[in-house]
Order: sequence, then C-alpha cells, then structure tokens
Amino acid sequence: MEHALQLRTATPGDREWIHELCHRVYAEELGQHPVDPSGTLRDGLDGDNVYLVAARGDTRIGFISLTPPWVGRYSLDKYLTREELPVLTDEAPFEIRVLTVEPQWRSTAAAPLLMYAALRWVAARGGRSVVAMGRTDLLDMYLAAGLRPVGRTVRSGAVSFEVLSGSVPELTRTVAERHGRILERLRTRLDWRLDPPFAPQADGCEHGGAFFSAIGTDFRTLTRRHEVVAADVLDAWFPPSPEVRAILAEDPGWAARTSPPTGAEGLLAEIAGVRGLPVESLVVGAGSSDLIFRAFGRWLTPGSRVLLLDPGYGEYAHVTERVIGCRVDRLRLSREDGWRLDPARLAAATGDGRYDLVVVVNPNNPTGRHAPADALRAVIEASPARTRWWIDEAYLGYADPADSLVGLASVDARVAVCTSLSKMYALSGMRAAYLVTGPDTAGELRRWTPPWPVGLPAQLAAVTALRDPGYYAERWARTHVLRRELAHGLEASDGFTSVDEGVANFLTVTLPPDGPSAARLVRECRRHDVFLRDLSPMSPAYEGRTVRIAVRDTAENARIVAACRSALDALREPAAAVPGTSGRAASGRASR
Repeated sequence: MEHALQLRTATPGDREWIHELCHRVYAEELGQHPVDPSGTLRDGLDGDNVYLVAARGDTRIGFISLTPPWVGRYSLDKYLTREELPVLTDEAPFEIRVLTVEPQWRSTAAAPLLMYAALRWVAARGGRSVVAMGRTDLLDMYLAAGLRPVGRTVRSGAVSFEVLSGSVPELTRTVAERHGRILERLRTRLDWRLDPPFAPQADGCEHGGAFFSAIGTDFRTLTRRHEVVAADVLDAWFPPSPEVRAILAEDPGWAARTSPPTGAEGLLAEIAGVRGLPVESLVVGAGSSDLIFRAFGRWLTPGSRVLLLDPGYGEYAHVTERVIGCRVDRLRLSREDGWRLDPARLAAATGDGRYDLVVVVNPNNPTGRHAPADALRAVIEASPARTRWWIDEAYLGYADPADSLVGLASVDARVAVCTSLSKMYALSGMRAAYLVTGPDTAGELRRWTPPWPVGLPAQLAAVTALRDPGYYAERWARTHVLRRELAHGLEASDGFTSVDEGVANFLTVTLPPDGPSAARLVRECRRHDVFLRDLSPMSPAYEGRTVRIAVRDTAENARIVAACRSALDALREPAAAVPGTSGRAASGRASR
C-alpha cells in the first residue's frame, strides 16, 4: 500500500516537520502567533501530547494533536479557568487540537480522516468525552462531526476559536450515521497503522473472550482449544468438581432434552441453605449479566443518576449509559492510591442522596482490589434511604467468602448483592448466578423472570458445586499460589514497569509510557496463541498501557510468560519505526 493514505502515530522523525508546519500555518498564514526566526513553533505541552500523522509514502500531509487527561493540564487552561470550563475537571476529557494539513492537501479527505483517527484513538484509551478549540471560520466542519459549542469563545492573535465538546459514544454514532458509507469506501484505500481497529465494534459491552476466534466460533475446530491460552477472560483455570462432572456425565442425553424445574426451585433452596438466607430474598439468572439487565431495566430510567467506580466492570457502564441512557458519574480510583476504594470518599460522594443507584464491584474487576465488608456496610447504612446499592461479589471467594454483604441485602430493601456461580465454581459455560435483596424487591424481580431462567445442566452443576465446598476452597487457595508464580515470571521479564496482583484470579501488567502500547503487546502475544486483555478501552486511568492476565495452570502460565517475553523482544525496536507508540516523545504547539 505504498501510495495509500497512511494514518499512524507520529515518530520522533516527524517532530521538526510538525513544528515547521505549525509555524507556516499559525504564524505566517493565520497570524495567530508572532513569526519566529527559527521558523518553528513550540510550547510547554511539548512531550506530553500525542500526534497522529497522515502521510502518503514519504510525503507528510497533515497531523492532529491529542492531550490525554493523564497529562494533568490542557491547552485550554491558557485561556479559561476550570471554573469557567468545568468540563475539564468534571469529565476528564481528551483534548483534540491543532488539526493541521498542508495547503495542497486541504481539499482531500485528510482532515476528516485525521479527526476520525483521533476519535478512534481516544475511544481505544477509554475516553468518554472530548473538548476542542475549533476555528470559527471552520466551525461547520466541527459541527458536522457532532461536536457542540459549550458557549465559550477564545481569541489567540488574529484567530478566534469556539470551545467545543462531545461525548465519545455519541460522536461515534454520529460519524457512523452521517459518514459511515464514505468511511467504508475510504477504508479500502487506507494504510491504517493505529492501535484501534478502523471500525468500532458493534454496540455492546466489550468483554474478554477473543480467544474463541482462534478456536472457531462455528465449533468446527474445537481441538484448537488445546493450543490456545485463554487468559483474556476470567474463567477458572481448574475444572468443576469431580461430583459436578459425574452428574453431568451420568445421563447427558436426558439432561439435554429435559425441561428443568420451572423456577429453579431446587437451586434456590440450595443457595438459601448454603448461604443461610431466606429463599424469598433470592433471584436466579443465566449469569450476572442476565440479572443486571433484568434488574436495572426495572429500576432505572433515562432520568436516573448512577455512580460507578472507575475502573470498573464494563457491563455496568454499558447497561446504564448505552442501554438505559442514565446520567452516570464515576468515582475515580487511581494507580497512585493502589487502586484502593476509600470508604470516606465513597461516603462523601453518596451522602447527599443524589444517586438512584451506586454500583460497587468487590473485589473489583479489573483492579483486583477488595474493600472489607464492614467498611462498605458502614457507608451503606449511613447513606440516604432513596439510594439503592448494587454490590457485585463475583470474585469474593478469592478474598474471603464470609466477608459478604448478603446478610445485609436480605433485610435491607436498598441493597442487592449479585453473585456469579460462573467464575468461582468453574461454570462459566453453564451461566448461573443469583441475586440477594429484600423479599419484596426479589419477589418483583421474580415476577419479571421468564420460566426456566437457568437450563437443567446448569442447575444440576450449580447445585452439585455448592455441595462440594472443600474442593473449591482448595482450588481457590491454589489460585493464589499460581498467581504469585505467574507474577514472579512476569516480574523477571524486562519491559514492565509494574506487575500488580490484587486478590482475585488475575493480575495486571503495566508498560512504560515510552514503550509499546497495551494493544500492541496483546496483538503480539496472539501470534503465540496467548490471549490477554487490553484494559485501555475500559478507563483512561490505564493510559493505554495496562494489560489484564487471567491466572491459568502451571503449564499455561509458563506459556504466558514466554509469550510476553517474546512479544516484548519483538516490540523493542526504535520508536521511530514503531507505529502506535505512545507519542510522548513527539511535540507540537499547545496553544492552538
């Protein structure tokens, strides 16, 4: 594709051209800045911005600049205070800036494609909103892309700008609706070298499980499962208990053809007995996602306000924001605080009763951190009566199964505890989960539960698993040993700035800011049939450089370590030759 339009991350070799083009356009052509004898334009954000470049062969055509929120400052800070522009603090946006194209290429698709590339880059880093300074004489172009004025105009030299903003999901939908066909035609003539795929995925929550594409989703090559390491999804590394396997093998033909108990009565009774709960407080479903969709669809409306942890399990943001359309705020967790959930911050955020629902995943996925139940209970009990709490305890068994809030949930109508049987009991393929909440609330949800919510093989497996606690306790304990061994192997690899274990059946590794992106590491490991999870789309807090790795058995953990080492070696080439690097070494003019 030698003559195709190439879109890539800027390399150090592009820097002088960027500075020189900025001077020609913003000093000499537009008069925004004084002419500099050096013929170049630089400023204080150089080194922190990311630059995407359009080129055709050796000919550079144009570029666009992005300032990620983790930089901690924006070019807009030069013109407006945070009080005048609260979006910079409230939403932690990505700033899209300095869209600049060589004069002879301005009538081509280069500028719109650079804007589209910036949107895809932001989305791939978990960006939820963007801000921009759009030249007033080009305002129609920005409005056509879906950006909207915030009511602030700034002036720099002879040029005036309108401050614009937009949500990333809405911008993505607008681009698809208005320009999808054109983009699809242009796609065939592009040399796309950016981390994210050219087209966004279909509307839905992005989950792990890409490994199945290597096995074959048509199930015709299932023998490939022995060659693939599925560490991008948090399925158990161990099989179900021998008793579970025995009951499933006893008469699989009967289990497959026979309708299960209509309301999963036996499963409900077993859960109630094992957990010491009244059966009236329980609702079962085909996995936690079934319960999330069912409950949230009954409880929330587009007028509801919801608080989520960030980072946090993506299904909650998907259902509340994209499916229902709630107003969603986020309580941001930080790497500097060890991703710890501070109960005092949570109490301060929820104390005024502004939220209809607060969601806490504990232990958290993807951070792996666990907040003690006593601390959460104190916050919940002190919160206003109008606020409902949803506690997701899918991975609690890896911390302490006794440290649960199910007791509180069974008597407090404001509290619901969701527990998946999939991950802890090695039943992900079966799809079984349960919800604990007050009897009245549980009864209403049961009225909206269709008959046979859990299939017969899944009911048989779940009941039998709950009757074999010794087997699972030993497997959970072994998981901690395997996680520590995996962490040691990865820590010995040269290329990660940190290996963070947490308490559950996974860990995270973080790449240096000037190293390859998480997406590139994941892609390179797939060459070895090792599938890992890029956390970048989940939250900007990961800065595009953190990967989650599920704990597997000893042999597969060794393959994970070997694949990571090989991938890091392959990616350890000069940044100038690597498309998709972080761009921190690139520079440009921040005030435009």
